[in-house]
Amino acid sequence: MSPALLPKHVATVVKYQRDPIKALAMFNSVKNENGFKHTLLTYKCMIEKLGFHGEFEEMESLMSEIRMNIDNSLLEGVYIGAIRNYGRKGKVQEAVDVFERMDFYNCEPSVQSYNAVMNILVEYGYFNQAHKVYLRMRDKGVIPDVYTFTIRIKSFCRTRRPHVALRLLNNMPSQGCELNAVAYCTVIGGFYEENFQVEARQLFEGMLEQCICPDITTFNKLIHTLCKKGDVQESEKLLNKVLKRGILPNLFTFNIFIQGLCKKGALSEAVRSLDGVRSEGLTPDVVTYNTLICGLCKNFKAVEAERYLHKMVNDGLMPDAFTYNSIIDGYCKMGMIQNADQVLNDAIFKGFVPDEFTYCSLINGLCCDGDIDRAMAVFNDALGKGLKPTIVLYNILVKGLSQQGLILQALQLINEMLDHGCSPNIWTYNLVINGLCKMGWNIDSGYDFLIENIEKGFIPSLTTFGQVLNCLCVEHRVLEAVGIIHLMVRKDIVPEVVNTIFEADKKEVAAPKIVVEDLLKKSHITYYAYEVLYDGIRDRKLHKKKLPTRCSHDRGTSFKWQPVRQYAPVASEEKLLQHMCSAYLKSVLGYFFCFYSTGKIMEV
Repeated sequence: MSPALLPKHVATVVKYQRDPIKALAMFNSVKNENGFKHTLLTYKCMIEKLGFHGEFEEMESLMSEIRMNIDNSLLEGVYIGAIRNYGRKGKVQEAVDVFERMDFYNCEPSVQSYNAVMNILVEYGYFNQAHKVYLRMRDKGVIPDVYTFTIRIKSFCRTRRPHVALRLLNNMPSQGCELNAVAYCTVIGGFYEENFQVEARQLFEGMLEQCICPDITTFNKLIHTLCKKGDVQESEKLLNKVLKRGILPNLFTFNIFIQGLCKKGALSEAVRSLDGVRSEGLTPDVVTYNTLICGLCKNFKAVEAERYLHKMVNDGLMPDAFTYNSIIDGYCKMGMIQNADQVLNDAIFKGFVPDEFTYCSLINGLCCDGDIDRAMAVFNDALGKGLKPTIVLYNILVKGLSQQGLILQALQLINEMLDHGCSPNIWTYNLVINGLCKMGWNIDSGYDFLIENIEKGFIPSLTTFGQVLNCLCVEHRVLEAVGIIHLMVRKDIVPEVVNTIFEADKKEVAAPKIVVEDLLKKSHITYYAYEVLYDGIRDRKLHKKKLPTRCSHDRGTSFKWQPVRQYAPVASEEKLLQHMCSAYLKSVLGYFFCFYSTGKIMEV
């Protein structure tokens, strides 16, 4: 007679089975075993497994089943697990929905449930909603605990109110909650984030004086805030203070310091920190090497980064996609395309499969190097290998073509974007407008492009506005340039200070001047353009003139694409190309103007 199958046996198998679907199949099959019945333990393990792996449809189905077989008042732990798993995958609404269903299914939420949903809301920036959940919790008579206070403290720090967070921290003992290192370090991190270093340091020392010392995990989170800002020196001061209290750094601590040193540009110190890892009896891992390699590449030291790639392999560690992509991107940004090719070929030989980031780096490097033909060839090769084209890839190519003055090819590529289901975005429009303006003789197209898209709800960047304004001012087209400034005011594309002027008459006079001054201050327009615009705004006679009618895009005109040579036109070809570009703009740009504004492809 075989031994009876117990729930703890099933729970163990579910826990250690890596494939959640196989675990579910086993979970369902044991229902047929004589005398076996699933318990709260087995259901909870299976639901947690499915949620952790993102199998939410199966998880919800099993939650419906458990409600029919287990007393619902006992299911709070199951609901909390589901809430957290939805939160880990960024499914905030689904997490809230689980929380809201608890009452309906006769499971009264405790402070743990409220904390779980509040924490997710704060993590994803829904601060007002998190506060409403807190108020609801108090209305229900649920007493907050130390985790509730810590979550609220985190919310205040994330909304840049560390002094309010400090008041809440000081209030905890009066609410029956003992102060802890997590709450303290959250407030300290908030002060450091807002550059209140003196207050942060005093609070840290006050925490230690009360014999409250963070564990290494909590401490690492604190110094990560500082190292992100490149303030490694302050991090070291804090580390020295906790070392005296017996807290030892771990590998993650060193990884944070290496990242901070790289951010600061202290690359020699970052390299020395790698040796420090071993002196502490720790072994560098892939993350350690990747942090250093990425830092070196961002500081244009891809050659040194590749040396550490070889050292990493010699240490028995396997480089991953992040390792290879960092070095390839580093070489491309340095204009060393041949080196990038070599690293890529070696990586492919070792089993690496290039991804979108790989191709973005390589294509961008080729475009910056002026080798548009090869950039297009690499792009087409990527598509041939099954890579799904993205807006990022297309925008890199549109930028490369536009910067080379190959506007026709850029526009043809935009047509291709639509064919592949990629809608042009704000950057696509900015790149084309900038390209049109840089061609000099095509400012009309750039001006028309800008005005028509603003009318359709597209808001260009200030850089794009500046590009068009500079071109118009150079050609002494003051009326159109001033018209754009007034359009910016009407569309509320103005500095914040304009909104402090409450009287309509004063705003109408002051706003255009403030916009022009702001554009100059941010270097979006030249000083010459500033003088022309400032005089134009003050010219009352100019205000009475009517803006010239911009070119209308004849939707009935069709234009058949004819291949154009992949280099800038010589002088004898310029007029022909200008005529072609004008006709093509009327057709193609009108085509995707419609697509952007309506979401539908219309015949042009």
